[in-house]
Amino acid sequence: MDTTTHYREIVKQVILKYAKLRPSHGDIRLDAVFDETYNRYALMQVGWDRGRRIRGNLIYVTLQDGKVYVEYDGIEHGITQDLIDKGIPSESMVLAFLPETQNALKEPA
Repeated sequence: MDTTTHYREIVKQVILKYAKLRPSHGDIRLDAVFDETYNRYALMQVGWDRGRRIRGNLIYVTLQDGKVYVEYDGIEHGITQDLIDKGIPSESMVLAFLPETQNALKEPA
């Protein structure tokens, strides 16, 4: 299995894990959205809470040039460690939601 295919499967596994969760309030569903043609992967929230419309990304990840770009991570504790635990090396991930000077992951001491 090539690197992109391997990373794609890990990203999908992590997103599907979070898609099974249910928000603690409101009538909100979580939709996993996978575009394997362009290597774009998202977890969307859609619904209603206290009379207000809820919609938007909780997770947005892209794959390009052999790297995993975490474009948006709205999960409370973050998905980075989940991706590492599943087998994506930290040097293959970019925290694209941070300024370039801060987006490199540090290895634990």
